[in-house]
Amino acid sequence: MSDMSYDAACPQSLTPEQCRSLLGSALVGRIVFTESALPAIQPVAYAVADGDVVIRTAPGSKLAAAVCGTIVAFEIDDFDGATGTGWSVVVTGRARLISDRRELARLGRLPPHGPGRTEHDHVIRIRPAVVSGRRTAG
Repeated sequence: MSDMSYDAACPQSLTPEQCRSLLGSALVGRIVFTESALPAIQPVAYAVADGDVVIRTAPGSKLAAAVCGTIVAFEIDDFDGATGTGWSVVVTGRARLISDRRELARLGRLPPHGPGRTEHDHVIRIRPAVVSGRRTAG
């Protein structure tokens, strides 16, 4: 059995400030949640509002049903295969469905916009409890 040194590229930890700065730089992230008592990962378009991650999803979707009120993880990253450099940021926190009309109106103006998005989308907000990140150098 191999040792647990999977960090062969000697990644550096990012500060919380660096993580928050990078959090707004990607268009798509991955939300990690529990579905039928098993881990599930789903790519999602997102926005950042007041330091929180905001995701829009369709009413009745598995994601909407699974994450409301639960602890989730959200991850974004960037990696250059040619140079071996990149970074990853993970936010862990409680996800909640936004129901306040004023908050929905304000968040509804944020990206992600796109095909299939409607005013009836569910808006989920993840308030970060833990923010961490790593940068790798080739």
